[in-house]
This record gives sequence, C-alpha cells and structure tokens, in this order.
Amino acid sequence: MIELTDSVLGAIREHAKSCFPKESCGVVIVHRGKPLYWPCQNLADAPDLHFILSPDDLALAEDAGELAVVVHSHPNLAPDPSQADLVGCEISKLPWLIVNWPTGSIQTIEPSGYEAPLIGRSFHHGVLDCYSLLRDHYRMELGITLPDFERDSHWWLKGQNLYLDHFEEAGFVQTDTAAMREHDVLLMQVGAPVINHAAVYLGNNQLMQHCAGRLSSRDVYGGGWQRATRMVLRHQSLLQGRR
Repeated sequence: MIELTDSVLGAIREHAKSCFPKESCGVVIVHRGKPLYWPCQNLADAPDLHFILSPDDLALAEDAGELAVVVHSHPNLAPDPSQADLVGCEISKLPWLIVNWPTGSIQTIEPSGYEAPLIGRSFHHGVLDCYSLLRDHYRMELGITLPDFERDSHWWLKGQNLYLDHFEEAGFVQTDTAAMREHDVLLMQVGAPVINHAAVYLGNNQLMQHCAGRLSSRDVYGGGWQRATRMVLRHQSLLQGRR
C-alpha cells in the first residue's frame, strides 16, 4: 500500500468524526504524485452498519487521480475487518483502510485471495447475500463462473426482478420440481411481491441458503421453504449429457 501522510490520515479521521455515528467512506487517490483523501457519500440504506460508495463521487475521484486505497470507518467498533470487508477488498483489488471512531485507530488490509466459507458467512447485501452464495457455490464446487448483477438494497420492493430477469442470461433453464438434483437452484418468494430469494439444493432434502440477518446455513428443505418455492432452475452445463 502507498505511504499515507499525516495530513491524509488526519483528513480520514476528520471525515469519520463528521459522519459519526454513521460510517464514513471514501478513497485515497494519487493526485499529481501525492496521496489525497477524497471523501464520498455513503449511500447505504443503513449507514450506521455498512457503506456503499457513491458512484458519482467515485467517478469524480477517478477523474482527479488514480485510485489507491478504499477507506471506511467502524463507528464504536474496532477497525478489524469483517467478512464483508475482506470480500470487498478482494473484489476491489485495492488495499483497504479501516478507521475506528472515536478512537481514531486504523487497520489496513490488502487483497490476499480470501474467500468467505460457504457455511457460516455473515450477511451483507450485494457482497455476501443469497446470490453471492449461489455464485460462490458454483465457482468453488463446480468451476462455473456466474455473472454478477448490480442490485439495490430491497430491490424487490423497487420494481426490480433480479432472478426472473437474469436467470437465462446466467445460463439457467427451468426444470421440473419433482426431478430436482444436487446443485439445482430454488427460487423463492419470501414476503415480497416478486421472487426475492435463491437457495442451492444439496440433495437428500437439504438446501444451502443465506437469509438477511442470518449466517449462511444448511437447512432442511421442507415446510415454509417448499411453500415459498416458485421455480427450480438447472444450469445448462448440468443438463443430461452436457457434463
């Protein structure tokens, strides 16, 4: 990671202070050969719990210099990286700096190949959620890379239909519920006007899923989960005779 000056670290701490008790976020850029902290707006629905960098602010930062470090604060928490932080760092391919406020203590992390475990991962929408679990299962267990899709928090209440709009693009076809096999995807409608949850069928009446506010888990496929299921999908590469 690039060396940060006292003035840059001071600007990072001042931003964390001004946003407290919400999370601050921003980036360090290299501007005219020197590090510069570029504060960004946090667009998260719950900014006291996590952060989403404003795309507009990020674009302005990229116009002004080269992105070097992603920065955010942990209000009233140690600057130890969460699972979501570690995954986000890998996705960004940049070092991350986490600052605690009000102590001002700092910790940095860099991409190192970290992968969150499939079972027991914490929930963080867009980073570690039900679709992330589906993508990671297919990549880690089957060597199949599924496309990622940008998704707003509570997209199912905002006129979006992530799964129905994109399952064919991701290489899936609908299959018969009565003929489910390991690795099939269960699409469910849970307290929403559209399908808003996906789980992986593991066989033997077991599924793997990641529900909001819970750790990812292996559960029995029955009762409410069966009633919530609206569609079963199979990846084209797993169709008979193709794998």
